[in-house]
Amino acid sequence: MKKQLLLLLIPVLAFNLVGQAQGITDAERKAAIKNLKTTQKDLLSSIRGLSTEQLNFKSSPESWSIAECVEHIAISETNIFQGMIQGTLKAEATPEKRSEVKLSGDGVYDAIVDRTYKVKTQEAFVPTGKFGTHDATVAEFLNKRKANIEYLETTSDDLHGHYFTFPVEALGTVDSYQLFYFMSGHSKRHTLQIEEVKSNAAFPAK
Repeated sequence: MKKQLLLLLIPVLAFNLVGQAQGITDAERKAAIKNLKTTQKDLLSSIRGLSTEQLNFKSSPESWSIAECVEHIAISETNIFQGMIQGTLKAEATPEKRSEVKLSGDGVYDAIVDRTYKVKTQEAFVPTGKFGTHDATVAEFLNKRKANIEYLETTSDDLHGHYFTFPVEALGTVDSYQLFYFMSGHSKRHTLQIEEVKSNAAFPAK
């Protein structure tokens, strides 16, 4: 009788183990959400109280203004989630790629934040004034960031079994969960760019 009971329990136990392997832990969930909230706060603090002239100031003809940096962040918030994170999850899980991952989540964050490493922006991420006004652009960012945080709060998706490979050696292959570190690091990267614009000697006083 005990043997029969054990045989009945094995599939249940196996199912539970698979379920645990597919999801992220509570600690991982909290860490990624904390990063997203912190970098959101950093961005809002960096642009708070800036005038229209300050928002549109360019340190050189080919550089981005602060308003354009904010728009780029807002665009990226959607593109990273829908194009990269959701894109990986639509494909079959490939857990065998785990050995290709060289960075931790924090490592991914640090790599994208490092502004000594220059990356050419893809056309889909280039600011074009698509949201109309700066206030509308900030609202777009906040709405998308809120949605991305809410997804992390509730998801049971297999974020460790799907992967994305960047064409740059500094990042390489990362899993879907680490793409949230890329997202928060990306907004921090351009918040630092905003601070660089503000530190320019010709930046308007008001």
